[in-house]
Amino acid sequence: MPDNFYWGTGKRKEAVARVRLYPGSGQIKINNRGLEEYFTVKRLRIEAISPLTHTNLKGKYDVIAKIEGGGISGQAGALKLGIARALVQADPTLRADLKKGGFLTRDARIKERKKYGLKKARKRPQFSKR
Repeated sequence: MPDNFYWGTGKRKEAVARVRLYPGSGQIKINNRGLEEYFTVKRLRIEAISPLTHTNLKGKYDVIAKIEGGGISGQAGALKLGIARALVQADPTLRADLKKGGFLTRDARIKERKKYGLKKARKRPQFSKR
C-alpha cells in the first residue's frame, strides 16, 4: 500500500472502526476480508459505504478498516462514520455536503445501564399482590 493515506475513526454503540483511505480503484477490505464477505446483509453494505456513494467517490478510494467490538449493525455504522471522517481529511470541501447528509454526526445512543432491583435497565420482576 502507498504511504499517502487518510484516516478516520468511527464509533457506534460498542463498535470501533479504524479506517484508512488510499487513493485507488475502490477496493474495500475489512479485517482482511472483502465487503461482501464481511457484511453479508445488503442493507449494511449499502449503509457502510454510503459516504462514498453520497459524494460520488465510490471508485476513487481504497478502504482498509479494522473493526472491533459490537454487532454487525453497530460495526456498519462505525465504518460509515470512519469513512466520512477520512473523506473530510482527504478533501475538506466535502465537509459541508457530508455534514448536511448526517454522515459526520456520531450516533450517541448507547446501552442503558442496569439498575439495582431490576432484571435489566427497565424490566421489573413480576409484581404479586398476595
